[in-house]
Formats: sequence, C-alpha cells, structure tokens
Amino acid sequence: MDTKKDLKKHYFKYIFSLLLFGSNGVIASYISLSSYEIVFFRSLIGSLLLIALFKLAGNKFDLMQNKRHLFYLTLSGAAMGASWVFLYEAYQQIGVGIATLAIYCGPIIVMVLSPFLFKEKLTVPKIIGFAAVLSGIFFINIQAIQDGKTTWGLICGIMSAIMYAIMVIFNKKAVSITGMKNATIQLTTAFLTVAIFLVLRQGLVIDVSPIDWLPILILGLLNTGIGCYLYFSAISGLTVQTVAILGYLEPLSAVVFSTVFLKEILHPIQILGGILIIGGAVFAEWASSKNSRAGRIRKS
Repeated sequence: MDTKKDLKKHYFKYIFSLLLFGSNGVIASYISLSSYEIVFFRSLIGSLLLIALFKLAGNKFDLMQNKRHLFYLTLSGAAMGASWVFLYEAYQQIGVGIATLAIYCGPIIVMVLSPFLFKEKLTVPKIIGFAAVLSGIFFINIQAIQDGKTTWGLICGIMSAIMYAIMVIFNKKAVSITGMKNATIQLTTAFLTVAIFLVLRQGLVIDVSPIDWLPILILGLLNTGIGCYLYFSAISGLTVQTVAILGYLEPLSAVVFSTVFLKEILHPIQILGGILIIGGAVFAEWASSKNSRAGRIRKS
C-alpha cells in the first residue's frame, strides 16, 4: 500500500506529465516542419528514450507471450501515430487551443461505443455528457468557420479525436500488456507507422533547419519520452477516477498555454464550447466511476 509520501509523488509526476503534454502545441509551433515530420522526430526520439529506460530497469519485452494482445497494442500504436499527425496538422491550420479541444472529444466517443465494444451500460449521465460534448463541438466549429479557419483543419481535428478513440479502444483490449512495456511498444509502433507514411510520401530526406533542433529535442526527449515515463509510472499508484478526471488538465493547460505564449484568442462562444466539451466528459467519467464503485459495494 502506498504511503502518503508515495501518493504525493504519483500526483506530482502525473500532473507534471499532463502539463508537459499540454505544452506540445506551443513547442511544435516553433518547428518549421510539416506535421508528419514533427511527429516522426517526436515519436523517434521519444521511443528510443523509452526503450533505453525500459532496458536500464532490467525489463524484458517477451513479445510473443500473448500475440493477440500484442496485435491489439500494435493497432493502438498505429492509431496513436495517425492521431498525432492529424493533431499537429490541426495545430498548424486552426490553432493549438481549438485542435486540443477537438481531440479531447475522443474519450467521449469511447464512452458512447463502450456498450457495443466492452458490454458497458450506456447510462443517462453518459448520454448527457455526450450531448454536452456535441454542443461544445458545434459552438467551437461554428465560430472557427466564421473566423475563416480552414475546413481541412477542422476535419483534421475531428480525425485526431476518432484516431484517439481507436487508440484507446485497442489499448483497453491489450489487457495483459501494461505500464512501461505498454507505453514503449505503443510509442515505437506509432513511430514505425509515421515512418512508413513519411517514406511513401517523400522518402527519408528531411530538411531540418538548425534552429529547429532545440524544440525538436525538447518535444521528443522531455515532452514525449520523459512525459510518457512519468505518466505511466504515476497512474499505477492512482485511482482510475483520479486519472480520468485529472487527465483533463492537459487540454485546459493547452488552451491556457496557447493563449499566453501564442496569443491565440478564444471567443466567448468557443470558451463555452470548451467548457461543454471538458465539463461533459468529466461529468460522464465521474458518474461512470461512481456507478462502478456503487456496483462493487452492492456485490460485496
């Protein structure tokens, strides 16, 4: 059982990892590469660091122990790579704040599909949360279109959320592969997916300006490698509800960082949309975990 000191460490590592993830869009804005080139370097550097940390800890991959779960995790990693490509394209097209809010529609998509995929009950709070998220998407997109944001950018935001949902769904199916092993395999698969896409599109010739290397290294080593390490080493010591609810610090911090550092402006209707998206998802997560806890108590 974790001590109070250990619990504080888990909280600190988890919150710090979320803030790192929330700053991804700001760091990426200083890199003058295409979205898929940024994701290529991010996933390459991050996966190499995770592999090194995993091996230094004396761990082994044992990839063939459960081939079905490995297959699910591979699909999850491929979806994560695709989600990042769409997300970073959306960063460039419609801004960090709106793009980040768009991808966080992903968890609510998983929640709505869970009755069909995981035999979970679709409760009234989940339906209310989904309705709130849909309303938020409408408000954000309407204003974005009026502001002249590109349709392609909005499509990329939505596709990043769909790929995020696919990533979560297949990750949940890989139940025997957890922790750092899960993160390392998934990030490495994401890199391989983006690398194949890059080779088919332009080959491996990437013209990187000298001023791009510092933000690339920060994004790959700190935000991705260290961020994933802190994230996955922390969640094992926190409750599922805590992980789910605190997880929304990432989109909140991304919106704040984009406003402070990139001078992006969210109109009142977009702020309302953001509140509906995050509030609806948090409400649905909270109600779901509350019902699960009540069900366990009744069974005991």
